[in-house]
Amino acid sequence: MSDAVDCGITVTEIAAMDQPIDVSPETTAAFVGRALRGPLNTPILVKSFGEFRRRFGDIWSRSSLGPAVRHFFEHGGLRLYIVRVANKARGAMICLPASGSALVLRAVEPGSTEFIRAAVDYDGIEEDNEELFNLALQRIDPVSGLIEDQELFSKVSFCEDSNRFVGDRLLTSSLARVEYPYPSHRPETTMDAGGRFGATYVDHIQAGTDGTELSDYDLIGSRKDGTGLFALEQVDNFDVLYLPPPGKGIDTGPAAVLAAEIFCRENRAMLIVDPRADWETAEDAVQGVHELGYASPNMLGYYPRMRERGSDDIARPVGGAIAGLLCKLDRTYGPWQDVDQQGLGLQRQMAPAVDVDNEDARRLGRMGLNVISGGRAGRARIRGSVTMGRGSEAHRKFGHLPVRRFCLQVINTIAAAARWAVFEQDDHSVGEHICAQIRTYFDCLNDLGAFADDRFVVECDTGISARSEADDRAVTIVLVFHPASCDEPVSLTLHLSAAGCRVGNTAFAPSIEHWA
Repeated sequence: MSDAVDCGITVTEIAAMDQPIDVSPETTAAFVGRALRGPLNTPILVKSFGEFRRRFGDIWSRSSLGPAVRHFFEHGGLRLYIVRVANKARGAMICLPASGSALVLRAVEPGSTEFIRAAVDYDGIEEDNEELFNLALQRIDPVSGLIEDQELFSKVSFCEDSNRFVGDRLLTSSLARVEYPYPSHRPETTMDAGGRFGATYVDHIQAGTDGTELSDYDLIGSRKDGTGLFALEQVDNFDVLYLPPPGKGIDTGPAAVLAAEIFCRENRAMLIVDPRADWETAEDAVQGVHELGYASPNMLGYYPRMRERGSDDIARPVGGAIAGLLCKLDRTYGPWQDVDQQGLGLQRQMAPAVDVDNEDARRLGRMGLNVISGGRAGRARIRGSVTMGRGSEAHRKFGHLPVRRFCLQVINTIAAAARWAVFEQDDHSVGEHICAQIRTYFDCLNDLGAFADDRFVVECDTGISARSEADDRAVTIVLVFHPASCDEPVSLTLHLSAAGCRVGNTAFAPSIEHWA
C-alpha cells in the first residue's frame, strides 16, 4: 500500500502470479504514542528521525515517543509507522467574520504547535453574488514561519443546503473543519492590520492544546473507529510493535500491553515489552512477570532499563532501540539468528541500570526476559534469545526468539505472495504454481543458512474449503521445515482466503524423512 494512509482509504497490493517471493523483506516497525503534532489515529510511514520531526514535532518532555523513534533509527531501523494518539487534545480555532455571524474553523490536527491560518477573497466571483467565496488555508511551521502546507477552495458557499457548502468541501481537508453554528452570511474578505483588503491571512484566535496524559484506553483505541492500536489495520503488514511509555516515569499499563499482544497475535507480529520502572532488582523482575501473567511467544521482554553513562537521571526503557536492532539483525544476519551478534550492540552512552549476574540471568531467561549486559568496546548487548511464551508445550518451540520470528516472517511473506491464488479459479495448476514458488523461496533461504538442512515439505490444496461463492474460496498450504535455530522441524498450515490468512499447527504433518 502507499506509505501514508490517506482519507481513510486503504489500497492493498497483491503480488503478481509470476513474481518471485522476496527472500529478505525489510522489517517494518510500528510505534503508538503521543506527539506534539501530526494526524491522529493515522499510520504514517517515516524513514528517518528528521522526517518524524517534520511531521510530528521535536522530542517532547511529556512523551517518550520522540526518544524511542530516535533510538530506532540510530540502531538500524529503516521503516517505521507512527500512530499518534491523544487524550482530550484540541485543535486551534479560527473565526472569520460574516456580517454579525462567523465561519468557525477548527484545525484537524490538535496540539499547541499546530499553527494554521485562513484567508477569504471574492476573486473571480460576480459582484451581485453574495453566496460564494474563496477560502485559502495554510499550515505554518512554528519555528521557521515557513508555509508547510496550503489548500485552496474556490467558489464555496456558506449555505448548508448548497452542493458547494464549505463544510462539505472541507471534509477532504487535512488542515481544518467547519464547526457549528454555521455562518448566516458570506464571510467577509480578510484584511491586514492597516485595514487593507486582499489575500491577507487571519491567524487562530484560540490556540490548540496537547491534552492530558494518555491512558491505556487511548493506546488501545477502538476497532470499530479504527483508533489507537487498531489504526494499524490500515497497513498491509508490520513486524514489530512497540508502545513507548505514555509519559516520563509512567509505565505502559497491563491492559494496553495485553491488548497489544492480542493484536500482534492476530497480525503475526512481535510486541516489545519494557521492564517496569519499579523493577529495581532481578528478583523484582521475576516476581513482576509472574504477577502480570505475561506469557506469549509474540512478546519480547528484556531487563534492565538503561541510563546514560555518568548520569544520575532515572533509568529509561530502550524498546525503540531494540526494535531498531531487530530490523538491523534481519537485514544483516536474518531473523533466524540470535540478536547477540557482532555489530548489534546498543550505543556506547547507554549503560545497564542494573548489573545482572549469571545466576539471575538464567532465572530471568526462564521467565522470558532477555538480559542486557556489558559488551565489547563499552557497548551493551542483548544476551539470550527468548520470547515470553514460557510454560506451554504448544509454544515450546516458539520460546526461542529466532524460531518464532523466523516462522512469522515465513508465514507473512508466503501469505502476501500467494494471495493471488484466492482469486483464481480452482485449478490443479494453481496449486503446483504456488508450491513451485515456495520451494524456490525455501531454496534461497537454505542458501542463506536459514534451515538446519535442505529437506522441507510444501503441499498446497486450492480446493479445501472452496465453495461456489468466490468470497469463500480458500487455499490451504502445508509447510514443514527445520529452522537452523530449532532442535526439531516446525509444521504449519496456512489457510488463505479473501479475508486474510489463518495459521495453525499441522495435525498429522508429513514427515521430512518421508520426503527426503
